[in-house]
Amino acid sequence: MGIAADIAVIVLAGLVGGFVAHWLRQPLMLGYIAAGILLGPVSNHAWINDPHEIELLAEIGVALLLFALGIEFSLKELRPVRKIALIGTPIQLVITLGVGLGVGTVLGWPWTESVWFGACVSLSSTMVVLKTLQSQGRLGTLSSRVMIGMLLVQDLALVPMLILLPELTDLQAGLPALGWAFLRAGIFLGLMVLVGTRVIPRLMVLVSRANSRELFLLTVTALGLGIGFATYKVGLSFAFGAFVAGIVLSESEHNHQALSDIIPLRDIFGLLFFASVGMLLDPSYLKQNLLLVMGLVAVIGLVKGLVFATLARAFRYGNVVPLALGLTMFQSGEFSFVLGRVGLATGGISQELYSSIMAVALLSMFLTPLAAGLTAPIYGLIRRRRSREPMQMINLEREDLRDHVIIAGAGRMGQAVARVLGRSHLPFVVVELDQHRLEFCRDAGVATIFGDATHPLVLEAAGLGEARLLLVTTPDPVTTLAVVRHSRKLRPDLHVVARAESDLMLEELRDLDVHEVVQPQMEAGLEITRQALVHLDVSPNEIERCLADARQDFHLPLDAVGGGAG
Repeated sequence: MGIAADIAVIVLAGLVGGFVAHWLRQPLMLGYIAAGILLGPVSNHAWINDPHEIELLAEIGVALLLFALGIEFSLKELRPVRKIALIGTPIQLVITLGVGLGVGTVLGWPWTESVWFGACVSLSSTMVVLKTLQSQGRLGTLSSRVMIGMLLVQDLALVPMLILLPELTDLQAGLPALGWAFLRAGIFLGLMVLVGTRVIPRLMVLVSRANSRELFLLTVTALGLGIGFATYKVGLSFAFGAFVAGIVLSESEHNHQALSDIIPLRDIFGLLFFASVGMLLDPSYLKQNLLLVMGLVAVIGLVKGLVFATLARAFRYGNVVPLALGLTMFQSGEFSFVLGRVGLATGGISQELYSSIMAVALLSMFLTPLAAGLTAPIYGLIRRRRSREPMQMINLEREDLRDHVIIAGAGRMGQAVARVLGRSHLPFVVVELDQHRLEFCRDAGVATIFGDATHPLVLEAAGLGEARLLLVTTPDPVTTLAVVRHSRKLRPDLHVVARAESDLMLEELRDLDVHEVVQPQMEAGLEITRQALVHLDVSPNEIERCLADARQDFHLPLDAVGGGAG
């Protein structure tokens, strides 16, 4: 059966690995990688006919992941992180490449191979980072937006690397090719945005009128992969082209249906990708060079983690963002494999160095979900050990802090709550650490405390002991959990209403006995349901009963624990 049999074996092994990972409360991708290791080097590829074909097929998984991300992505979300993405990422790449050059020099490698090594390990894994953020419920947070912005610039940086590195012996000949590649890329992306925003929405309307789910799915998939292939032909990465296609499709009114249709394909091909990663491991090389590989992973991972964390600080990102970047972006990525293959094919690196690059990338990718999972506990420990945060009270007198509401976070949701409470003349105070939001609250006359709500001293300054209710509106799960844990220790009887962006987050808040958890997506779905029932002339009483039943079903485990907030 050839590749069909290989896919069947990988899916079955991935299913088993996924169940084991889920049982161990680990990301499913670790189970997929473990399945690939068992099918590949452990069993000497006895079950797989052609691992290389699986590797090529798995590249579709990367493209579909970025395609789906582009559909649900908004360019507005990248604006706050454009400086660190466009300026910070090149700095990170240069520093990491320099460290790789230094490591190679110490180990006695030729300077050209050392440069290849530095370039390969400078690139992080888009696939691993996004799946880790998704499984840990961190997509949509500020730290995730910073990571996505930097990953996109890294993907773009692959293009000049592929052109320049093979020309290391004659850089002068490679520079004109690099300039021409950038020109082609700029022209193509300009045409893609200009034509795509006009043609693709109209195409989707025509396809929708056919009332064929099969044709709709085929069109969506063809757009993602087709545009990805076109960008590949003009010198950009296949995955980046798929992301651009997703962004263009997101402007269509059919974006939600397109996303729901493409997700199953994305997950299946994602399984193939992670299994193929596991199959790349060479156990004989790893056994003979275990100390070298572990040392390289430690040095490169530590340097990259520190560089990402330092850049986040340098670009004025505080709280958990530097730690999250350092613990999530330290690995080498799938484009390290691509770059390594080119180096091997052109004679830029030896087979031994290629094996080292693969081993370092695989081990660091495998460690990523485990390291990223330490973000919350380490951040909580840092907050406990750190000295008192600077606190500034705005539009607030100390005697006002009695029988009031504390709003942790002055984002859009926090501001909406503050407006309603203000109009109702109910006492409240907002806790916010972001300077821009602080200035907004000051100009709006909102009672605000400048400080980190994850710190017990800040909560005490906000009058937690005399508060009537705590509302945690921040989208970042790490911050939310830290605020809830500290409030539980200081005021176990206080009613808490918290925001959750994922089912996993909801479960963790339930374990902390939070009185009520609000999931914005679920509430949006209920509101859409209410509007539908209104248009269908359902009576108001029946509408309220239906919505109450739906909300009760959703919150049943939480209600059983603590009941609704007063």
